[in-house]
Amino acid sequence: MALPSILTNNLRLPVVASPLFIISHPALTLAQCKTGVVGAFPALNARPESQLDEWLAMITEELGAHDAANPERPAAPFAVNQIVHASNKRLEHDLALCVKYKVPIVISSLGAVPEVNAAIHSYGGIVLHDVINNRHANSAIRKGADGLIAVAAGAGGHAGTLSPFALVQEIREWFDGPLLLAGAIATGGAILAAQAMGADMAYIGSPFIATAEARAADAYKQAIIEGSAGDIVYSNYFTGVHGNYLKPSILAAGLDPDKLPEADPSKMDFEQATTGSKAWKDIWGSGQGIGAVKAIEPVAALVDRLEREYQEVRARLAV
Repeated sequence: MALPSILTNNLRLPVVASPLFIISHPALTLAQCKTGVVGAFPALNARPESQLDEWLAMITEELGAHDAANPERPAAPFAVNQIVHASNKRLEHDLALCVKYKVPIVISSLGAVPEVNAAIHSYGGIVLHDVINNRHANSAIRKGADGLIAVAAGAGGHAGTLSPFALVQEIREWFDGPLLLAGAIATGGAILAAQAMGADMAYIGSPFIATAEARAADAYKQAIIEGSAGDIVYSNYFTGVHGNYLKPSILAAGLDPDKLPEADPSKMDFEQATTGSKAWKDIWGSGQGIGAVKAIEPVAALVDRLEREYQEVRARLAV
């Protein structure tokens, strides 16, 4: 099955930048789109909720102006992440704004709801749903999602435990639509590897934390460039959903990363998790691929590196 044109036109690389809680905002999203990868941000990052209208107006207007000034190199599309979970009381409001601005791509997380998909389809948008196993993948497609994001072991933030090889293999046995892969992808070679194993695109988050445009604390960015896979802790203590976090931030909060208790998933409150003093703000999410991140740099420099590495590996493998 051919990819929708929205996922192929105007892209330098087959990459969607994952929406980063607290960190992703218009400056980062616009920089990603203008450099030729799909930029994304979570709707919940716009606070108060009225700010989402302002952000979508700004992004839509600025990308339109960019394309008018650069017809030979128009920007990649952007995406908005919607948390489809009972604790997200803003979903109806935020979804209506996505419809108002005809957001090209919506990334749905923590729940697959047919009504959300139908709303985005009403104006021609597409929905990519993130999943951590084959059962969730089947459910998402049955409920009307257009594509899947396979969140494998090693991905930053909320992530699964399955090998990317196993997860992509199982999904590709029955699904030939758009498939993205997340999990420790931080080099151009890893992007090509994701395609080689059956994914259409790579879903990259942690390397963008250490960019000049990212809305992350300087100490957070420094921890990314100084860290490696051994600094990542997998726990559900902070939000009720298992995720990967930087060990130094857990230690700084006075917690023992080796003795974190288990949380009760039924009491998960995503609104509180994204605004409280623990997860995302003080306890920093990160994937296992950060060993490849060596410096804080502009988004343009990061995408240049990824493209260079991608082409070098393609040439070496003659593919």
